[in-house]
Amino acid sequence: MAKNIAEQIVEMLENANVKRIYAVTGDSLNHLNIAVKKSSIEWIHVRHEEVGAYAAAAEAELDGFAVCAGSCGPGHVHLINGVYEAHRSHVPMLVIASTIPSDEMGMDYFQETNTIKLFDDCSYYNQMITRPEQVQRTMQTAIQHAISKKGVAVIGLPGDVSELDAEEATTSAQIFKTNPIIRPSDEEMSRLATLINESEKVTLYCGIGAGKSSAEVIELSKVLKAPVGYSFRGKMAIQPNNPNEVGLTGLLGFPSAYHAMHEADLVILLGTDFPYQKFMPIKNKIVQIDESPERLGRRAKLELGLTGDVKETIKALLPLLKEKTDNHFLNQQLEFYEKVKENQLEYVKDFGKENAIQPEYVAHTLDQMAEKDAIFTVDTGMCCVWGARFITGTGERKMLGSFNHGSMANAMPMAIGASLAHPGKQVIAMCGDGGLSMLLGDMATIFQYKLPVKLIVFNNRTLGMVKLEMEVGGMPDIETDMVNPDFAMVAQAMGYPGKNVHKPEEVADAIKQCLEYDGPYLLNIFTNPNALALPPKIEFDQVLGMTKSMAQLMLGGKMEEVLDTVKSNYKHIKGLL
Repeated sequence: MAKNIAEQIVEMLENANVKRIYAVTGDSLNHLNIAVKKSSIEWIHVRHEEVGAYAAAAEAELDGFAVCAGSCGPGHVHLINGVYEAHRSHVPMLVIASTIPSDEMGMDYFQETNTIKLFDDCSYYNQMITRPEQVQRTMQTAIQHAISKKGVAVIGLPGDVSELDAEEATTSAQIFKTNPIIRPSDEEMSRLATLINESEKVTLYCGIGAGKSSAEVIELSKVLKAPVGYSFRGKMAIQPNNPNEVGLTGLLGFPSAYHAMHEADLVILLGTDFPYQKFMPIKNKIVQIDESPERLGRRAKLELGLTGDVKETIKALLPLLKEKTDNHFLNQQLEFYEKVKENQLEYVKDFGKENAIQPEYVAHTLDQMAEKDAIFTVDTGMCCVWGARFITGTGERKMLGSFNHGSMANAMPMAIGASLAHPGKQVIAMCGDGGLSMLLGDMATIFQYKLPVKLIVFNNRTLGMVKLEMEVGGMPDIETDMVNPDFAMVAQAMGYPGKNVHKPEEVADAIKQCLEYDGPYLLNIFTNPNALALPPKIEFDQVLGMTKSMAQLMLGGKMEEVLDTVKSNYKHIKGLL
């Protein structure tokens, strides 16, 4: 029998080395589902398409390409948040958006959505297949866009078209994964070298774009006697084995990296699109090197903006540099960083109390017990803070999160994708109670596929980051409290162990038991709801805002909450002001 279009698409996905498709099956997706069942590809039946898109985004970030799908109407809309996540994180992902019969389009048919309009803002390629002659060219072009531009490609597929007989195209069907060497011109390299050689104090700041250049960054920092800061996404690659690292800056960062960037004569931004302009220095010279020229200069005023792969650019730059001999600036920054780390450990030493366990202690303990090649996923909000500050890069660990899109509820779904893609790795999801609640149903997917995911719930019974935002804005925290189910009982209902941890002295043994268990496991840890995360740069209006909010809480009769907040964070505030 002749292949139909659904089978032809699946065959192309097999040739592109796709291992699985994350989707909820139904109506317009049925022919694709049947074709997948005849192939080597696994259909991962998630409970919610958003979870499927998050899981695919995680797999794509770890392995370079992944696929998710959604059926017409609501399935498309459910996908959209996870699709935005993948696209804004610049990971290659294909979305198959099956849709209504082609002869019903434009007739306000049941479950009709316009896939071109819907996905246009979160994709590099977004087209509809309507004829058999299009299939191979459209699929090849879509995948080529995803892997080459590092983002999302979307294929609209009407259900009736997917069952038509396939036709062979005359153009290429294979996928070309190219690896060009990109660096600035010789003249630009000479200008960069001159600028560096003339600067006494240099700081390097690295993002995810420098993630494959760790050895080169370390060598450059040694030659320049330069401290090395990094973004959250760059941490796992840049921190390990780097004697000159001074931590990360930004909302989740340390004063040390902020200080090193502001005290330097020259800051070199390597592969970073760090979004927080207020944390960027404005009085010193800044150079930015990025493989995407459209990003140059949009975060800071540049002395020089260059296009190039970080690894190749540094390799070409090193022979042009004069090694610096004065290490006074570097030693100053490293000494300050040691003091900052000592201050951070104050929170680890303070375990907290019953039902108010310090989350810093939990994260530090988890860091100490996790395997050196573990994959961590972190929910947006306070879990990002604890992951950024207390989970250590080893050179083998990975950390995934919604770092650009900033969506809640990503940790558990990303852990699903990570565990399926890397079944031999320890996968740990650092979940907020708010995040886990939002997509709770896919805890069942973890059980269905027997994924050994470890869910560590930082259960502070509040939307912690929102609470902080309101308080520094001078507002009392309103409607941030969470009345949660017993997450441990929910896990047990889903089919795997769940355990509540109320006391600090129970934490270490509970984490050990969780990590050693052969299968999925949930730890529901009751953390301190008044533990705050202050940024490395504290503005006067933030202090004023916090004062106002504390006063409003007192006037509203919440004196106990005010006292708990002050006691929980006094050491941190004292160390930063």
